[in-house]
Amino acid sequence: MKRMRNSWSVLFIVLYWLAACKNSNSNTNANKYDTPQQGTIHISVDESFKPVIAEQIKVYQSSYPNTHILAEYKSEADCFRDLQKDSTRMIIVAKPLTEAERKAYEAKLSYKPPTDIIAYDAVSVIVNKESKDSLFTLEKLKKLLTADTSVTPVAVDGNNATSTVRYLLDSVLHGKPFGKNVRAANASRGVIDYVAQNKDAIGFVGSSWVGNMDDPQQVADSKIIKFALLECKPCDAGTYAKPSPESISYTWYPLVRPLHYILKENTLGLGTGFVTFMTLERGQLIFRRSYLVPGKIDLNKRKSDM
Repeated sequence: MKRMRNSWSVLFIVLYWLAACKNSNSNTNANKYDTPQQGTIHISVDESFKPVIAEQIKVYQSSYPNTHILAEYKSEADCFRDLQKDSTRMIIVAKPLTEAERKAYEAKLSYKPPTDIIAYDAVSVIVNKESKDSLFTLEKLKKLLTADTSVTPVAVDGNNATSTVRYLLDSVLHGKPFGKNVRAANASRGVIDYVAQNKDAIGFVGSSWVGNMDDPQQVADSKIIKFALLECKPCDAGTYAKPSPESISYTWYPLVRPLHYILKENTLGLGTGFVTFMTLERGQLIFRRSYLVPGKIDLNKRKSDM
């Protein structure tokens, strides 16, 4: 009888252990899938949008403490390279997929990767606080960007892999190369620092890096740099505008570009949850507070005539 009780005890322990292993495996399988309320994903973001996207992530994670959106901020070209990796769930950049890229990803993933515009950003022209020249026509900017002397140094956020550099080459210079006076700074922060230290320099940065008076760093920067004003084409002659939600919306400010998200997800995962947050009221207000124009709230956004 005692031997039988021992046998039942051993059998119970074995069955309990098997059940525990089964539950452990089930929990592991359940936890490997993220949702809008929990989980971890990796995303890559164009560095020129870092301040506003970092704020979006901060607010989202405070609302959903079990989520972890691990963002890497890098050049536009690097973001697109990351999109090819299985580990990168989403990228946020300044240009959409080409038709060839879209078809390639659709073939690889067996679904169309969701993509859309979530906001509009200005390429802000900044000058030193003591600069006497802060009014520029587009023609004047073109001459500065293609100058064959270094009298007026121009700072951009890196090499030709960045979205700001690509925008200037494509939309302002229309394929012409930069002049000898254009210098590659170490990302957007480097552009701001360079302009702050050189009274005659001008720089180009994304608008979320400057102008947000809720950001202590940008408040400090405003004491040593300032916006340059650009000629407003739709306005009366002699009218100039600085980047702002209003000047972007009504195309008074000429250097405007969209923010695109490209998402590798066809389920209700954390990537979809974060995108939804950015396109709804709270996320759109964060864009507006960061000197951008919400892409999903009707602000009478019209195509630029640049």
